[in-house]
Amino acid sequence: MTGSSSRQQAIDAVTSYVAPETEFSEPLGDLFGRNVFGPSAMESRLPKSVYRSVMDTIDRGAPLDEGVADAVASAMRDWAIDNGASHYAHVFYPLTGLTAEKHDSFLEPDGDGASIALFSGKTLAQGEPDGSSFPNGGIRSTFEARGYTGWDVTSPAYILENPNGNTLCIPTVFISWTGEALDKKTPLLRSQQAMSKQAERVLRHFGHDDIDTVVSYAGAEQEYFLVDRHFFYSRPDLMASGRTLFGAKPSKGQEFDDHYFGAIPERVLAFMIEVDRELFKQGIIAKTRHNEVAPGQFEIAPLFEKANLAHDHQQLMMTTLQKVAERYGMTCLLHEKPFAGVNGSGKHVNFSIGNANQGNLLNPGATPHDNAQFLVFCASIIRAVHLYGGLLRAVVASASNDHRLGANEAPPAIISIFLGDQLADVFDQIAKGGATGSKAAGILHVGVDTLPPFQADPGDRNRTSPFAFTGNRFEFRAPGSGQSISGPMVAINTILADSLAYIADTLDADLAAGVEFNDAVQNVLQQIVNDHGAAVFNGDGYSEKWQEEAAQRGLPNLRTTVEALQQFTEPSVIDVFDRFKVLSPRELNSRYEVYLEQYILSIAVEAKETVELARTRLLPAALRYQGELAGLAVNLKSVGVEYDSDIIGGLTGSIRPLITAVEALEAAIGEHGGHTPLEEATYAKDVLIPATLAVREAADALEALVADDLWPLPSYQEMLYIL
Repeated sequence: MTGSSSRQQAIDAVTSYVAPETEFSEPLGDLFGRNVFGPSAMESRLPKSVYRSVMDTIDRGAPLDEGVADAVASAMRDWAIDNGASHYAHVFYPLTGLTAEKHDSFLEPDGDGASIALFSGKTLAQGEPDGSSFPNGGIRSTFEARGYTGWDVTSPAYILENPNGNTLCIPTVFISWTGEALDKKTPLLRSQQAMSKQAERVLRHFGHDDIDTVVSYAGAEQEYFLVDRHFFYSRPDLMASGRTLFGAKPSKGQEFDDHYFGAIPERVLAFMIEVDRELFKQGIIAKTRHNEVAPGQFEIAPLFEKANLAHDHQQLMMTTLQKVAERYGMTCLLHEKPFAGVNGSGKHVNFSIGNANQGNLLNPGATPHDNAQFLVFCASIIRAVHLYGGLLRAVVASASNDHRLGANEAPPAIISIFLGDQLADVFDQIAKGGATGSKAAGILHVGVDTLPPFQADPGDRNRTSPFAFTGNRFEFRAPGSGQSISGPMVAINTILADSLAYIADTLDADLAAGVEFNDAVQNVLQQIVNDHGAAVFNGDGYSEKWQEEAAQRGLPNLRTTVEALQQFTEPSVIDVFDRFKVLSPRELNSRYEVYLEQYILSIAVEAKETVELARTRLLPAALRYQGELAGLAVNLKSVGVEYDSDIIGGLTGSIRPLITAVEALEAAIGEHGGHTPLEEATYAKDVLIPATLAVREAADALEALVADDLWPLPSYQEMLYIL
């Protein structure tokens, strides 16, 4: 017996687990989009005029023709029923960051003792879930229960499969009775529209007449942990908070770097293969899968797509990862830091902007110094990040992401831009009067005759930067693994709209004053580089020197969620969201209130769970072992054998700190943190978190002393390596 009885049972169950043998009769490629009411399904079932109208809205952002709803609803219903659906669900994304759905049956009595499948355009376009229990940040009172869901035609409906029956899922927005956004999707659509309008203004200056709607594209790299479900259900802290509140560091963690990109365990690979198939059915191409840095950690990365669709697909991906993991006897952990001492999980959001006609507007080409249009759009991002770096930190703020940001595993809390050698040199030339050349790509000769020469990019990547240019897009590395990508994309779209509007206004004014176009472009680029170049940093974001330099540059270093969320109350942030009609001051304040509340609740749950586990499991185990040692000492003494009293003395000396820490945490929980959400959040940060960590420190020290067969919780060594 190597552990407590419950731990040993879990280990036995894990080591004897046999994954289900699943026969896949169809090639993966044949499954793509099968469960999606996308363009091909619509074209085959809708009248041509209706199909063209709907596609015009999806592809070009044209206003939705209200007259098409009945035709679409009828075709969608028939398609869904043909695919085994008996119910439909308006799927929406409340401010919790999770996915919500309300299911209704297609079937209604026909008056003759039978039933008929009904689904009207009105039902498709608008639903009414009881929204009283969703967080709203003061937008309405608890007794005001009415809320509306509205069909988002730009995100296709899909079938959610279940062995006992399927459901038609319709992506929607979620708004209050007074028309205010209660969700993550509405501001995303608004921000997309705002950015597009300003991007089109800039493009017209570059001679473009046939301009499609400019859209933001996103691709989110999803990191996650897998643990066997027997271990998961043996860890109440994992179940309650998503992370381990206790756990001594194992003798081997990730020091050898042997897990990163290593051979994928067979059980995990089987899980990944089924995840790919499920995602393919939903039209989601998971391009990459691999082991991540920490043991038990993995990554999946989809292809780029329009940001609104990428958001919906990202939510569906998280749900799919968790559901499929259960089929293989595992639990998928999306918390940013489920295990202390090893790397946490992020969700790196890659983004670009463009359209079918003008292409990728962040593609520099071979000679960026000659590509004025690219330089203008790139400069707009430099300006946006410099002016609103605090906002970008705020939209990734959470109690769980605080464990990750700023450590040597994730970007620092200071938001800066990495451009790489080539672009940094071009913008440096612009600042000095004008760019005349670009550093060229090089050739690497490895010295092995059988290997071809390698083409080296003109700039390296920087994994310590929170906002890095990676060739033809930017990568925002600060979002956490369990977060919605809506917040980051709403912020990026909105602040980009602000910068593009500034550039368009400046060009308008210069051209009206008689300045030549090329000179006007040079002037605005030079001004942006000189005024906002402080946001550009190509060095080591983990270094202490950067912390000091960033402070000298005036860049904010918002280390905690409580500090970061104050950005939502900044006049410049309130103004930019209001000016571009993305979030009204009231809607923005609601998010501030909701996110503070979620922070407070998260810390409170962890504190209460820490006390409960320490009181009911860890202290009893330590006291039981103390009693065994005391009894052993008495028995040995009775037969004349000398007993080392330092052993029991050391254990006793380690039990007292745990008791003291638990009592202090209980007292802290009993105190009221203040009268306002900010006061309560500050109390949680300054009092509850340190008190919780003190309990953990004492308990983890005991784990190293108590006999293994008495310690009640699965260890890090077991959870991270037995899979």
